[in-house]
Amino acid sequence: MAEETPWQQALRHANRANPYPFYAELRKTPVARQPDGTYVVSTYREIVQLLHDNRVSSDPRNLPVPVAAPAEGPVESGAEPITEAVISLEPNIITCDPPEHDRDRRMMTPHFFGPPHAPHLIVDLEPEIRRIVDGLLDNMKGKTRIDAVDDFAYPLPVTVICKVLGVPLEDEPRFHGWIETALDALDFGPEAGSEQMVSRLEGARQAVKDFEQFAAELLDRYAKQPGPGMLSAMVNDDGAEGRMSKGVLASNALLLIFAGHETTVNLIAHSVLTLLRHPDALEKLRRRPELIVPGVEELLRFESSVQFWHTRSALEDIEIAGTTIPKGAPIFLAYGSANRDPQRFANPDQLDLERPDNEHLGFSQGIHYCFGAPLARLEVQVAVSEFVRRVQNPRLVADPPPYRHNQIFRGPRHLLVDIDGIRD
Repeated sequence: MAEETPWQQALRHANRANPYPFYAELRKTPVARQPDGTYVVSTYREIVQLLHDNRVSSDPRNLPVPVAAPAEGPVESGAEPITEAVISLEPNIITCDPPEHDRDRRMMTPHFFGPPHAPHLIVDLEPEIRRIVDGLLDNMKGKTRIDAVDDFAYPLPVTVICKVLGVPLEDEPRFHGWIETALDALDFGPEAGSEQMVSRLEGARQAVKDFEQFAAELLDRYAKQPGPGMLSAMVNDDGAEGRMSKGVLASNALLLIFAGHETTVNLIAHSVLTLLRHPDALEKLRRRPELIVPGVEELLRFESSVQFWHTRSALEDIEIAGTTIPKGAPIFLAYGSANRDPQRFANPDQLDLERPDNEHLGFSQGIHYCFGAPLARLEVQVAVSEFVRRVQNPRLVADPPPYRHNQIFRGPRHLLVDIDGIRD
């Protein structure tokens, strides 16, 4: 068996808690061709260059078919196409290119945080976010051990995104199950061809179909009877550019429901984990709560919620960093590696809540810059600052904690913390 590349090693579940030594090795070759024909870009400068290059497509329909994930054997072993679940859906704003991307994002933006419909939507959510955070912390009173994921990091963003979108909160157990099933089956590393991962794939296919049907039914309901939230506003929007098709609406609804909480869960959990690993930073933030704004940016750089993205490809030959990425080749942009690139960030493996010039790639860059970044920032700022202020003497029970299988949306599955109490 051939020796694994640093990228393949980084993707193994056993290394999920600390992929950074493998990223450091990977950065020695900024654009590295993998055995499956994928080109992994791991350095900050080159990733930024490609994020602003119109020769790079984000549409998975431009990828070669099939695109096989590296398996426990030769690529020709029949591994499933890694983009299968994505290609089965209509394009959304992450998986399409201009001009479709620009039109759809332009149609969605006013309903989320833009004039004339909702210019103050995000800032006006702060009291509600604080109420939810206070309630979650109040529920911890009397406990000596908490799960910072299940008890704190997950309930906040999922409650908020349901409110913003108009998704009934009582439906959360259903779509949470579908999301977990789909994410646990997605693998781009050497374990993709294992019996366990292959067996998960069937469940993932059905989960995506069920989730898509759920979104379509919700949109149909709002088309007949408008209600609160962004999804109802989108489905009833008769603006100058007309309405989105049902399929595109459903695909973007799935994206908003999923991305509107999944990445924020990981960011809150990683923020708590990182601060507990760095007691000096925790104490500094407790003494100087105004550092929460730059602090969240540093926490996002330090532990990127989205480690890489997987649907991009070259529309023509691209010369970069002494390498030619050939037309049609899949391109993986490794944000988690770029955010630790010493050519861009001084002492990148050190946590610095006051880091200057911290233009990280935690929310990407370019036309696909994270749609929900303003909401995520607000949620994490409130959640982490209140956790630091109110939780007495928090201590990690296990370090590292158990991690989810998913490699893109990297985060702890659970984060057990012993505490002495909760302040008022």
